[in-house]
Amino acid sequence: MNPTIQRILSKAVDGGRLSVEEGVALFETHDLHALGRAAHAVTQRLHPEPYRTYNIDRNINYTNVCAAVCDFCAFYRKSSDADAYVLPREELYQKIEETIALGGDQILMQGGMHPNLKLEWYEELLRDLRERFPQVNLHAFSPPEIVNFARVNKLPMRTVLERLKAAGMGSLPGGGGEILVDRVRKILTKGKALTDEWLEASRVWHQLGGKSTCTMMFGHIETLAERIEHLDRLRQLQDETGGFTAFICWTMQPGHKMADAPAQGAFEYLRTQAIARLYLDNIPNIQSSWVTQGAKIGQIALFYGANDMGSLMIEENVVASAGTVHYLTLEQIKSSIREAGYIPRQRNVFYEYLDTPEGERLLPPMPPSPPKPREVEMGRSLPVVS
Repeated sequence: MNPTIQRILSKAVDGGRLSVEEGVALFETHDLHALGRAAHAVTQRLHPEPYRTYNIDRNINYTNVCAAVCDFCAFYRKSSDADAYVLPREELYQKIEETIALGGDQILMQGGMHPNLKLEWYEELLRDLRERFPQVNLHAFSPPEIVNFARVNKLPMRTVLERLKAAGMGSLPGGGGEILVDRVRKILTKGKALTDEWLEASRVWHQLGGKSTCTMMFGHIETLAERIEHLDRLRQLQDETGGFTAFICWTMQPGHKMADAPAQGAFEYLRTQAIARLYLDNIPNIQSSWVTQGAKIGQIALFYGANDMGSLMIEENVVASAGTVHYLTLEQIKSSIREAGYIPRQRNVFYEYLDTPEGERLLPPMPPSPPKPREVEMGRSLPVVS
């Protein structure tokens, strides 16, 4: 192996912070096993416990109407399209009831950036769902949606997030990140949050005491250096706020407007996730993306930096619209973790255990009031990197 690469990997394993140049250098090696060994060593240092986790939630797309145009998205519709929708409230209730029946504690509720719905509509929705389902965390909207709410309502982003939090929003998903480099975003999307806007929505949410996840969709027009730039922007914000609980990356799923883009396979996925684990020294958790990669690669990802199998994903529409459909049952997720040599544990979005190692439920999934992650104790919490 190149001595420079070996030095960089050893530095990361020992807890050193990688520079941008060192991160880019890691993409110059094709020694996937070396990257995996180093990433796994970092994961074992951060998570020496014998558990690997999963959660049970449902991705509900409350609308597919979106004012933005993203070249990679097969899901969005214009308001005038025949199949454009805003879900009726009764249908939302039914989906949440089904999720609770399956042991779920959370709803991942995202939509398009609707050009007409006012902030009061979202506040009323959150209050209604919180009142009806107090045990369910509303992991709602995404940074680009928050930016859109502020634009449509001509309000400061902080005001928007304060009002949403007061109405019952429990945590912020990290969707819509793609690559946090404006050169890429301006080519791929129109009418969508640029890099600083995405980061500012997350920053303000964290300043209000909220927690969120962060993501990266790669394998389209970005350079390898721009992947590191994306990771570096996340790491900088995490240094500032400490609000990200987990990072999730996945490959773009070609098959719509970008059908000519070369498909990125398991090698590129595992390589990128491993480098992310080595670079993001201050984000405690990495989720495997079996939804896009399939069960076996999702399991192997546990040895390439991931400590979490992500969600049971009772419902998923956006990735499926692009032609990629992987489904696992709860038992298959648990079996994947066991086969990898770990004990499966159910957790919530704040990475607090919801069960015992024997699978017995500890406490109801969420408190009846909007969650305050650092004040709510829910069984034993996972280690958190300070």
